[in-house]
Amino acid sequence: MPAAFATSPAISRGRLFAEEDSTHRSCYQRDRDRIIHSSAFRRLKHKTQVFVEHEGDYYRTRLTHSIEVAQVARTLARTLGLNEELAEAVALAHDLGHPPFGHTGEEALQAVMEPWGGFDHNAQALTIVTRLEAHYAEFDGLNLTWETLEGIAKHNGPVKGEVPAALADYTARHDLELGTHASAEAQVAAISDDIAYNNHDLADGLRAGLFSLEDLRALPLIGRCIAEVDARWPGLAPARREHEALRRFFGLLVEDVLATSRARIAEHDPKDAAAIRHLGVPVVRFSEASFAELKVIREFLYHRMYRHWTVQRMRRKARAVVRELFEMFLDAPELMPPEWNACAGLGTGARARVVSDYIAGMTDRFALQEHRKLTDPDVRA
Repeated sequence: MPAAFATSPAISRGRLFAEEDSTHRSCYQRDRDRIIHSSAFRRLKHKTQVFVEHEGDYYRTRLTHSIEVAQVARTLARTLGLNEELAEAVALAHDLGHPPFGHTGEEALQAVMEPWGGFDHNAQALTIVTRLEAHYAEFDGLNLTWETLEGIAKHNGPVKGEVPAALADYTARHDLELGTHASAEAQVAAISDDIAYNNHDLADGLRAGLFSLEDLRALPLIGRCIAEVDARWPGLAPARREHEALRRFFGLLVEDVLATSRARIAEHDPKDAAAIRHLGVPVVRFSEASFAELKVIREFLYHRMYRHWTVQRMRRKARAVVRELFEMFLDAPELMPPEWNACAGLGTGARARVVSDYIAGMTDRFALQEHRKLTDPDVRA
């Protein structure tokens, strides 16, 4: 039975452009389907999570990460009595705005775009689903519901301080109420992201040989899981040992979120979905103890994985590729395809935003190919 504070399709605030309801899908199912069929979603297959996409078939990409996040979000939403379809839609869309080369690419775009409002991947995701996905006859974007757009814009919490230009531009005509928390479903999508990447970054680091399971034994949470596996199956084959430890770690995080969220919901007793937005605090959270323990794990990953010398080499190259592509396209927009180079007659700020949108949509491999075509005399354009 749905919780009183679950988001109901029956009271959705609707779409910016009115459409007839589907005869067999709820409005949030329809949002999910449009996201899955979008060009931006398909391109996530070749966008970095931590390792650059071509470095190995077994490492997570933004696409596999998004699918894992959606799986966790469905489980949490169903167990908490929330709208599973809305949680899934936000989870699948949450990374659409990431440029090539993961957070390194985002940092590079932020640096070059700083004079013109900067770059933010959540704002870029909103730009994609409201404008850049131009396939429908009657509107630009995917024309998603207000609730899904709200979740994309502020699943990590209220947008405070200087609002990214893309968010400000859109909310000026379709107010997403950036100063409040998002729905409980969007909060589920956000914490599902945390659960997924905490687990799979450990898995990818182990596979890459950046650290071993023995290195993890001293860490909180995961160390306990390794000890449980060793006690139950002494001498287990290394690959099975890693898998069993990580699946227990994954389960610990899910159970912690469920127990903590149920307690917070009981404490605040929200009467409807609107009450969730105006509580002033999120209801879907890790416990304070687990959050502190996860910080220790993230610190370990920062030093042993994200700043490993092999990753740093690629990060340096990635920053250079993004910066140099931006500079070339801004200076000579005619180097971009026809659907993009019409910005040549615009002012510098508007032209920079178009160039940023173009680069942000690139996959890792396409960005590398474009850079080689434009800088290597031996490569044909």
